[in-house]
Amino acid sequence: MEMRGLRLKAIVLLILFVLLVLCSTFDTCNARRSTRHWRARRSSSSSLAQKKGKAKGKGGSHHHGGGGTPKQKPKPDIAYPPSSQVSSLFNVLDFGAKGDGMTDDTKAFQAAWAASCKVEASTMVVPSGSVFLVGPISFSGPYCQPNIIFQLDGKIIAPTSPKAWGSGLLQWLEFTKLRGITIRGNGTIEGQGSVWWTNTQFEDDPALRFYGSTNVTVTGITIQNSPQCHLKFDNCESVLVYNMTVSSPGNSLNTDGIHLQNSRGVTIHHTELGCGDDCISIQTGCSNVYIHNVNCGPGHGISIGGLGRDNTKACVSNITVQYINMHDTMNGVRIKTWQGGSGSVQNIRFSNIQVSEVQTPIVIDQFYCDRSTCKNQTSAVALSGINYENIRGTYTVKPVHFACSDSIPCSDISLTQVDLKPLQERYHMYDPFCWKTYGELYTPTIPPIYCLESGKPTSNRILSDHDSC
Repeated sequence: MEMRGLRLKAIVLLILFVLLVLCSTFDTCNARRSTRHWRARRSSSSSLAQKKGKAKGKGGSHHHGGGGTPKQKPKPDIAYPPSSQVSSLFNVLDFGAKGDGMTDDTKAFQAAWAASCKVEASTMVVPSGSVFLVGPISFSGPYCQPNIIFQLDGKIIAPTSPKAWGSGLLQWLEFTKLRGITIRGNGTIEGQGSVWWTNTQFEDDPALRFYGSTNVTVTGITIQNSPQCHLKFDNCESVLVYNMTVSSPGNSLNTDGIHLQNSRGVTIHHTELGCGDDCISIQTGCSNVYIHNVNCGPGHGISIGGLGRDNTKACVSNITVQYINMHDTMNGVRIKTWQGGSGSVQNIRFSNIQVSEVQTPIVIDQFYCDRSTCKNQTSAVALSGINYENIRGTYTVKPVHFACSDSIPCSDISLTQVDLKPLQERYHMYDPFCWKTYGELYTPTIPPIYCLESGKPTSNRILSDHDSC
C-alpha cells in the first residue's frame, strides 16, 4: 500500500510539472506574438519606413527583444528647401543698412560680406529701390569661399568729403584675392566724381577694382562719374565683362573706362563706354585679351599703354580688338610707349573698327609724354606684328600717325582695307605720318599711306635678355 501511495504522488508531481512547463511555453509564445504585433504597428505608422522599402520594414519586424526596447524613431520625412535657398542670400538691409543715401552704410556692407564670404556660391544682395552711401571698402579673400555673387540692383554712391577718404590712395570698392566673383544686376555705382576731377593728387585710382582674383565676371551694372578710373583689373585671370555701361563726361580727368594691368585671359564685349580718358586701357603684363562689340565715346579711344614709363620693362601680347564703334573720340586704336622703356608689344590685331568724327583713328606713339618735357632716350619698348584690318570712317585731324623709335623701329606693321576720310573737305587736314615704321600695305588705302617703309628695318638690333619678355 505504501508503494502504491508513493507511485500515485510521483504521478501527480509529474503531471503538475508538465502542466507548469506547458503554461510557461504558452505565455512566452503569447508574449512573442504580442511583441511582434506591436512592432508591426510601429513600422506601419512610419511613412519614412514605407518610402524606404519593404526590406527595411521586414528587417525591423523580425528583431527579437523579449519585452523589447523599441528602435530609435526615424527622422520625419520633411522636405527641407535646399541650403542655398535658406542661408546663401545676405541682404545688406538685414545687416543694418539704411539705404537712404545719407547714412553711412559701410559697416553694414562689411558685415554682409563677412557672412557671405563664409558660404560657397552665396549671394550678397544690394536691393533695388535704395541708395547706399558707402565709403572705401575692401571685399577681400583669400579665405572666402569661391563663386560669390554680388547682386547689385540698387545704387551705391561714394562720399564726397575728403575726410571720408583719408589721406593717400583713393580706393573705393575693392575685391581682392577671390576665386570666382561675379558682380551683376541692374544697379548703379555712382562715384560723384566731379569734385575730384580737378584734384591731381590722385592718379588712376578706380571706383571698382579687382586684384589678384580668378574667374571674375562683371555684367549688367552701370558705373558712372567715377572719381578716377571706373573699372580696373590688376593681376587677374579669366575675366569676363559684358552688357555693362560706363558713363562720365568727356572732360572728366583721368576717368578711364576699363583698365587692364598684369591680367590674362580677358574678354570684354557688348559694353557702352563713355568717359574722359581711354575707353579701354591695356597696360603691361596683359596677354590673351579679346575685345569685341564695344561702343566707345566720348573718350580717348582704345589704347595699349603708356608702357615703359620711368625706364620700366613692359610686356603685352596676343591682343585682339574688333567690331568696335568709336564716336567723337580723341584717338581710335592707339599704342603709346615712353622713351627709355624696354620689353615688347607683339601679335596685336585691330579689325572691323568704325570711326566717326575721331581726331586720329590709327596711332603708334613711341614718344609719349604727358608732362611738360620728357628726356630723350634711345632705349624703347619693341613693337612688332601689329595688324590693322578694315578700319573705316571719318577723322577730324589726321588719319594715321606712326611715330616709332629711332633705335628700335616698328616692324611687321600691316594695313588692309583702311578707308578714312576727313569729316569736311574744306578743313585743313594733316596727311598720314610715319617715322621708322616698317611693314606692308596689303590693299590700297584711303588716303594713300606712302610713308610706310616696306620690308624689315636694317637697323633693328638684337634684343637683349633685358629687353625680351
